[in-house]
Amino acid sequence: MRIPRQRGRTRNEEAAWCDEYDVLDIARRITRLGSANLGLLIVTAAYTGMRWGELTGLRRDAVDLDTGTFSVHPDHGALHEINGHHSYGPPKTAASVRTVTLPPFLTTLLTQDLAAHRREHVFTTVTGKLLRRSTTQRRYWAPAVSGCTLPDDTLWKPIKPGLTFHGLRHSHKTWLIEDNIPDVAQARRLGHAMNNDIYSHVAHKINTRILRVLEDRWQRSLKPGRTKTRKL
Repeated sequence: MRIPRQRGRTRNEEAAWCDEYDVLDIARRITRLGSANLGLLIVTAAYTGMRWGELTGLRRDAVDLDTGTFSVHPDHGALHEINGHHSYGPPKTAASVRTVTLPPFLTTLLTQDLAAHRREHVFTTVTGKLLRRSTTQRRYWAPAVSGCTLPDDTLWKPIKPGLTFHGLRHSHKTWLIEDNIPDVAQARRLGHAMNNDIYSHVAHKINTRILRVLEDRWQRSLKPGRTKTRKL
């Protein structure tokens, strides 16, 4: 597999984001390169806004499929990787300790995926091991996002050069802004602290609206006759 050489990322590239069509294309490519579970990781990152460590450290006991939620634990809610060694610890900030609600389609996909294996972690390598960021970037993310030539000479055109995995989190926030979700609800969902936050919770009707607009995005991305078409 031949991957075009990339130059160092610029500040603008670090802030790159993508739409729902790009997300689906990236997920489909990574599914082909790796597994359906890895493709689902991409979709989950984009539609929850969760960080890499929160997702790679996510275990079955933190998933409630009945209520459609993930729980980020204050003590071991993130998987950290330092000098090649994994460890569990708290998420990035105190505000990151939260319950993340899932749009219906994502609960369905996760239910199907978790039924297909008995691994402790929700997202793993194709052999069931903990994910490493650098390996995932090299083997799956870079060829899927930046384009490459597959062993069978299939040419994948670039989808979003400069997009990082963290860019999926930027994408989620951008979607919430586009759909006029209040700032406090954005902050709660992404695990951001808000200065002078007078709200003790996000109203149920606002959360319902978040899930509805996310569901709409997913369904829109699946429709035939999409505006973006690439060789997948």
